[in-house]
Amino acid sequence: MRIDTMRWTGEALELLDQRALPERFEYVACRTAADTARAIREMVVRGAPAIGCAAAFGVALDAGRGAELEAAFEALANSRPTAVNLFWALERMRRTSKQHGASALEAEAIAIYEEDLAVNRALGAHGAELVPDHARIMTHCNAGALATAGHGTALGVVRSARDQGKALSVVANETRPYMQGARLTAWEMVQERIPVTLVTDSMAGFLMSRGEIDLLIVGADRIAANGDVANKIGTYTLAVLAKRHGLPFYVAAPLSTFDLSLADGASIPIEERAAEEVTGYRGTRWAPNGVAVRNPAFDVTPAELVTGLITERGVLPTPSRAGIAKLFFGR
Repeated sequence: MRIDTMRWTGEALELLDQRALPERFEYVACRTAADTARAIREMVVRGAPAIGCAAAFGVALDAGRGAELEAAFEALANSRPTAVNLFWALERMRRTSKQHGASALEAEAIAIYEEDLAVNRALGAHGAELVPDHARIMTHCNAGALATAGHGTALGVVRSARDQGKALSVVANETRPYMQGARLTAWEMVQERIPVTLVTDSMAGFLMSRGEIDLLIVGADRIAANGDVANKIGTYTLAVLAKRHGLPFYVAAPLSTFDLSLADGASIPIEERAAEEVTGYRGTRWAPNGVAVRNPAFDVTPAELVTGLITERGVLPTPSRAGIAKLFFGR
């Protein structure tokens, strides 16, 4: 089935409610930038590229009703801190507003959305060349159509490899505590009829040690100038395990996910989310009252653990500051 993460009507942004999946398939309508910011903050929409697209449409919504745009930019910028695509999209919308006025913002938001689709397909085609036939691919969190305008980044590589006729299968880590792998990645792969096996996060090392994984592909929320990668919590652990077992560890992300203003991953802001996501799930509590909780939503994987960065401009093996600069500036 076609997965539309978001739908633009001209008067509303309809977001597929990813909190409800896989039990229910329903949309939430946003009619203002504040609605959109709330949807981002509450995880109606998630995934770095999708957040950027949604934020652009959020600005367009307020522009269309003649609202004061600075408040729209501020509300959206404060929705979530780690995914740099959010700030990239807002800066692009701000620049368009200054150059061409509020009337140009709807077209710019649509352009950002359509470009993300094209970028994901280009990225997927480059990454598919790295996937051998009959590969068993482990992934973490959800970096598929649900996390983007469509097709996906890490799962876009999987889709593109499948479309080339390669037989492959996916091992999806459930991705505690918010279960994006169990709820979203597994759901996407079932819709696509791509063989998928769900495992708990703590099973990853066991499977690697048994020779049951051939490569790992994950997405990213922000990549620093030196190639350090911020992604969903648990990614760093997987990268260390992959290194220990001699497995390729790839990160698939568009150039809009790179933040060249940050020298390395130590400066990437890490979102801390509510304790309730750790102490239980959807109304069921399993932890004792009074326990202290940490809930960082992301971690940082050093560039030295990354086999290659898969982008719309090709694959950058052994990421480095010079290699990333060449991706952007050609030198």
